[in-house]
Amino acid sequence: MSTNLLFSEAEYQNRLSRARERMVQSGLDALIISDPSNMNWLTGYDGWSFYVHQAVILPLEGDPVWWGRGMDAAGALRTVWMSADQVVGYADHFVQNPDAHPMDTLAELLRERGLENARLGVELDNYYYSAKAHEVLRQHFHDIKDATGLINWCRAVKSPTEIEFMRRAARIVERMHEVIIETAEPGLAKNQLIAEIYKTGIEGADGYWGDYPAIVPMAPSGMDATAPHLTWNDKPMVEGEATFFEIAGAHHRYQCPQSRTLFLGKPSQKYRDAEKAVLEATQHGLEQAKPGNSCADIANAFNSTLNKLGFEKDSRCGYAIGVSYPPDWGERTMSLRGNDHTPLQAGMTFHFMPALWLDDGGIEITEPILITEQGAECLCSTPRQLFVK
Repeated sequence: MSTNLLFSEAEYQNRLSRARERMVQSGLDALIISDPSNMNWLTGYDGWSFYVHQAVILPLEGDPVWWGRGMDAAGALRTVWMSADQVVGYADHFVQNPDAHPMDTLAELLRERGLENARLGVELDNYYYSAKAHEVLRQHFHDIKDATGLINWCRAVKSPTEIEFMRRAARIVERMHEVIIETAEPGLAKNQLIAEIYKTGIEGADGYWGDYPAIVPMAPSGMDATAPHLTWNDKPMVEGEATFFEIAGAHHRYQCPQSRTLFLGKPSQKYRDAEKAVLEATQHGLEQAKPGNSCADIANAFNSTLNKLGFEKDSRCGYAIGVSYPPDWGERTMSLRGNDHTPLQAGMTFHFMPALWLDDGGIEITEPILITEQGAECLCSTPRQLFVK
């Protein structure tokens, strides 16, 4: 058992109970969990090893088992709460070898642990479980069901410690935005600004260190900002252009994304109108972010206000956030959209993402929020406005 645990053993046991409750409801005897965020949440495992096959095996009884590349077993022993008997590594011969596949060793491990006839659940639709992995596993087991999202949904309501980690990440992203406003100017190469953003994010804030974000900074300018997911280049910043910065502070892998837009020079009336519409629609959405309402209530309040003011957003306006690894800081469960009627509960956390992409740029003014018994709490204090410099 690691001596570096971030959460109490009681909290980990509570997480296991919640997961097993859902397993029983789904008719499963064991889960094979390959999403590193879910592996971390259940066991504490933390390592940049998700480019090779790895998993946590969760049976209905007994402790979970960490399984992965042999050299990464040392990292598991340093980070998981289970005993060394529950950490199993496979030989390096199986790493990225077209003639051998690690899933054969996983099948052998399952048989050794008495799970040869188990009804298995796998995270079929996630970034880390390949078609080949599933094909090999099916050669050994035929009773395999899709359990995508089962653990993700268990993570929806955060514990006090998780919320504290997200508050620390919020302080970090606040400082990152401050540095952007302090540093950005016409003629500054974009990659130099991004270097300052990264430096600030890793230095941290208020005495808390910064982790790597699950998504790299999005920082397109001008016409590039008509697209939502472009990153950066070495071009100089130009007066008369808007740049949106979609960035995140991170602490112990807990992500707190927030976006702000900077206009160098004098914004056109179109940008001022868009700013006004986004801010008013955001406020109406936040008023609906409370227990007893649903994700749809937030989205509908936002979109109806936005439409009334002459703008449209044809994508969701937010999603759940928490602990995450690349390539995504979302939890891949709830979305703030008109047809998602998931009830809101105190302890849920979201990135309220009311971004607009216009015909000559983009404007993002977003908020990471915590649902409380009293309503929405914005985790960041960054001024909610279009920044002009």
